[in-house]
Parts: sequence; structure tokens; C-alpha cells
Amino acid sequence: MHVLLAFHYSDDWADPYSQDVPSEWLGIVDDTTELGNALYTYTTAVLDELNNLSLMPDFVQVGNEINAMILQRPNVLEPIDWERNQFLINMGIKAVRDVSSKTGQDIHVMLHIAQPENALTWFKDATQNGISNFDYIGISYYPKWSSQNLTELSQSIRQLIDTYGKEVMIVETAYPYDFVNQDSANNILGIDSLHEGFPASQDGQLSYLNELHSVVKSAGRSGVLYWEPAWVSTSCSTRWGAGSHWENAAMFDAVSKHTKAMTWFDKPKR
Repeated sequence: MHVLLAFHYSDDWADPYSQDVPSEWLGIVDDTTELGNALYTYTTAVLDELNNLSLMPDFVQVGNEINAMILQRPNVLEPIDWERNQFLINMGIKAVRDVSSKTGQDIHVMLHIAQPENALTWFKDATQNGISNFDYIGISYYPKWSSQNLTELSQSIRQLIDTYGKEVMIVETAYPYDFVNQDSANNILGIDSLHEGFPASQDGQLSYLNELHSVVKSAGRSGVLYWEPAWVSTSCSTRWGAGSHWENAAMFDAVSKHTKAMTWFDKPKR
């Protein structure tokens, strides 16, 4: 299987609403040059170590769901300073390119934005500000958080491919097979996460994935990744409760038997 490595560049989850600088770098958060150097050094060191272990990834995301400016002060969501943002992102890209060149390993660089409607705007601003040396556009697509249906998603993917000449991949999606809460960790995907025509059932989960795959393929490429198929309920605790917030959208049911959606992986991908 191919491996996609997503750098979060944070001590916690990085997402559209949280791009907190790691605590070790907080002292240089206002020094863009030093912060970029730290990002470059860290990215290079991780990839060098993976290469030493013969575990080099095939794809590398420079950041995760970077709708907002990366490496911000904790609990702050500032408007994007594109001079700063492009420098930091380009330093991450440079690190991947340099390791790829040094090792002779072919690593694809990906930039990842949550929801297709946001990607249309973000990549326009990014390219206008000097971010262009990447290979893949990664998109999170969840009906719960997107204003676009699958038809509109197809149009957005085609527009991104035609405009930027990059491969496009759905790197996060999920769909609930029921609404049962198996533990004290409340489920994130409820009735508001449904797409018209696909019920919250095992058949609905599989049909959603088959249709999404068809949409992406017909739009011009390039793949779909499911997040997170194995996040079943356990006795483990999160900061919000014991168990899983995602078990009703995993690909395994309450007794750890795979759902019908697992057969989606048997579908020819080309």
C-alpha cells in the first residue's frame, strides 16, 4: 500500500480552526525566517529518519487542513498573512524536495484544504502569492461541513485540475452506518452528516463511497482516502470522553465485524 504522511506542525490536531505553533517554537513565532528554518529542519529530520528505516512515504502533506495560516499563536485564528504563510509552506515543500533529491526517492508533495469550496479560494490566493511547487491538491470532503453536494464536488475538482494542472485527491471523508452511540464519547457524525440519497446504514455507507469514487474518477482523478475506518469504540479515553467519537462511521461495527463498506476497497480504482 502507498503511504501518505501528514505533518500537522503542532502539538495537537491541526485543522481549519486550529493551527497552533508547537510550544518549542513559540519563542520564534514572530520571526518568520527562524520559524521557517525550524520547519525545514524538522521536516528534513523526520524524512531522513524514515528513509534510514526504509519507511519513506510516497506522499507528504505540508500541513494538515491548512485553510488558516499555519504556525499561529495558541488559541488564535488570525487572517492569513500571505507573505508569512507562503514562506513557511514553501520551506516545508523545499524540505521534501531536498530529501527527495538527496535520497533519490520520488515523494509527491500535497497541500491539504478542508472542503472543496474552500479549496477553490485558497489555491487561488496561494498561487498568486508564490506557492506552486506541489504535485497534489488534497481535499477533505464531509457532507456535514461542506456546502457542496457530490455534483458540485465534481465541478470543483474539475475546476481545480483545469486551473492548476495538479492531481486532486479526497484525502478525508467518512459516512455513518448508524447513529448508535456505543460509549460516553459522543459521535461527531449525526443526522446532519447525511448526503441526500444515502441513508445511515451499511448499504448507505457503501453506496456513498461508491458514488464518491465515481465522482472523483469522472472528474479527472485521483483517489479517495477514508478517515478513520478503524476508530472503533474502546476503553481508551479522549479529553472529551471514553471510547470513540467516530465509531458509527468506522468500517467495523460494534462487535468489530467489518461493515459492507469494506468491499469498496475491492472496486477497481482506475
